Amino acid sequence: MKRINYLLLLTSVLILGVFNSCKNIKNSKYINIGMVDGWAEDVAMTHVVKAILDEQGYHVVIQKASTDMILASMNNEDTDLFLGVWLPYTHASKIAKFPELTNLGTNYDNGKIGLVVPDDIPIKTIEELPKYEEKFNNRIIGIEKGAGMTAATDRAIIDYKLNYRQINSSTITMITELQNAIKRKEWIVVAGWQPHWMFGKMKLKFLEDPKKIFGEAEKIKTYSRKSFGKDHPELTQFFSKMYFDDQAMTDLLTKMENSKNKETTAKEWVKDHSELVNSWLDKN
Repeated sequence: MKRINYLLLLTSVLILGVFNSCKNIKNSKYINIGMVDGWAEDVAMTHVVKAILDEQGYHVVIQKASTDMILASMNNEDTDLFLGVWLPYTHASKIAKFPELTNLGTNYDNGKIGLVVPDDIPIKTIEELPKYEEKFNNRIIGIEKGAGMTAATDRAIIDYKLNYRQINSSTITMITELQNAIKRKEWIVVAGWQPHWMFGKMKLKFLEDPKKIFGEAEKIKTYSRKSFGKDHPELTQFFSKMYFDDQAMTDLLTKMENSKNKETTAKEWVKDHSELVNSWLDKN
């Protein structure tokens, strides 16, 4: 009997130790940020946040995954943050599945998604696409399956009655196809978004969307797991203040695209924009 009581006591101590360990991890200086690799703005902002928080004594771990996986992981309290939530359109249905996640603030408020073509292609609206099916080879070059952009493009094909099929692979593949088509002076339509460095590197335009399938201007927001604010109250104010205007975002994306080492480039960008960063940290 004494042996049983001893084992029960030992088990309780071990379980309590595990819980305390988990609590300490949650309250530690370790921060896990989910990131969708290939999303230029998400990659850029995530690396900037890592550079800033590293300087503040945190240890930031970047976890690459899809939007769905990141949100599910945050809902399970495993991932702390995600800086790439587009609302009120692109990710609305995804966020609705996880009502306990917390909106910490808006990073950028001039986002846009839609169908994009090279600027010299003489069409202005999605409604014109049926006239040029052969020119476009009945294809819309999309990004990853499961992305909000992909779902919106599927809806556009149906609602505009387009005899097109969406070709899905990856963001990198989409951009490569776009660059190659421009070099060969071929017609191409892709699923694209702004902010993105490709608008600075190539002459592109969004096709008008009279049915508003892709919505209008969107905000990019930072979301966290439910308990993040309680575990890291010192950081919730930082994320509520972190905001990129058009000039800052364009500058960041351009430098990131030309970079061979994104961590180093992010650190340099933070140093060059110390006044802006200090305003986020409430140090001005």
